[in-house]
Amino acid sequence: MKAFLLLSVVLLAIWLWRSNRETRLGSKPKNPQARRAPLEMLGCSVCAVHVVAADAVHGKRGVYCCQEHRARAEP
Repeated sequence: MKAFLLLSVVLLAIWLWRSNRETRLGSKPKNPQARRAPLEMLGCSVCAVHVVAADAVHGKRGVYCCQEHRARAEP
């Protein structure tokens, strides 16, 4: 009877420990890629360096990585 009681207590402790660990781990997304959408990248018309679309400089003849390249390509 003591062995059954001891086994029950040990199994209960393991179950509580694992369920607490899963809730802490469950707060993090299982797929980190699912939470962020990929950023759109555009290539500079002068040097072909890719920059994020939000940081790109748009000109009349294309997209540029900086104001200097835009000024060089569009006099």
